[in-house]
Amino acid sequence: VQLQASGGGLVQAGGSLRLSCAVSGRTFSSSAVGWFRQAPGKEREFVAAITWSGPSIYYADSVKGRFTISRDNAKNTGNLQMNSLKPEDTAVYYCAGRNTFQPATIQRASAYNYWGRGTLVTVSS
Repeated sequence: VQLQASGGGLVQAGGSLRLSCAVSGRTFSSSAVGWFRQAPGKEREFVAAITWSGPSIYYADSVKGRFTISRDNAKNTGNLQMNSLKPEDTAVYYCAGRNTFQPATIQRASAYNYWGRGTLVTVSS
């Protein structure tokens, strides 16, 4: 399974960006796709996740009401619509895939089996 994130860029505070994650080689055992981010000098943190079936959707408290995660099963893509962006949203954003779904571990980076290269999001004040 390979993942490729795209859509990052520079935006002013209050603006919007849409990230996409193209997933290739996905099998029926692939359970979910998630987004994480890592700001300079900080640890990687969970942003949002969505299961391929259902779907079940999860957000970090810091992005609830501003970010919307979605997936397209036919196209094998996961998307993250980011609105009302803040300077503190500045980070490298990664998409990740996992084979097993356990709600208790949905925010745990180590529970994801596949990672794509990140895409940089910069929000200016």
